[in-house]
Amino acid sequence: MNIKEAATDHPILQVLAERWSPYGFADRSVSEADLRSLFEAARWAASSYNEQPWNYLVATRENSREFGRLLSCLVETNQAWAKAAPVLVLGGVRLQFTKNNQDNRAAVHDLGLAAGNLLVEATTRGFSVHQMIGILPDKAREVYQIPEHFEAWTAMAIGYKADPAKLPNALKERDLAPRQRKPLSEFVFTGQWGQPSPLVVKRDT
Repeated sequence: MNIKEAATDHPILQVLAERWSPYGFADRSVSEADLRSLFEAARWAASSYNEQPWNYLVATRENSREFGRLLSCLVETNQAWAKAAPVLVLGGVRLQFTKNNQDNRAAVHDLGLAAGNLLVEATTRGFSVHQMIGILPDKAREVYQIPEHFEAWTAMAIGYKADPAKLPNALKERDLAPRQRKPLSEFVFTGQWGQPSPLVVKRDT
């Protein structure tokens, strides 16, 4: 099985190095107990003023009607591969604080923190998660009667990675492609924007 562990420049937790987002998912279900633990991990994410602005709609392939409804809220290109995943999740967010209805500029950030917790928990349990921004928010609002001040924002496919050798060529190429990341010097700055911090600039020894 292709793990694609990250080739890091500095030490990080093993679970973070192992996490990646496959396009191919095996025909194998995820237990309800495991799913509850994934959402429990999301539950304990940090959030601004403890607002916890995230919400999730979840569907498994065991319930074909619900799975089809959620799948229909993804853009067509994502539907093509995500339909093989055993679990689909639509991530929603409340964009205003409940206490005063003022805009919550941290809401989407906090949804991301919850997703990060879920990703770590999933990877630790041997699952993979592929996050998507390619959704149809208006369709989701219609299908699920999402109320005012809430918005569908992202989606996730959850399951076990498929063996890339058994995937169609297009998906095989994606899942076998090497992982790449910007160097720290391109996004960690000091002094002014765009000036790499001395902390991350490699020095001659």
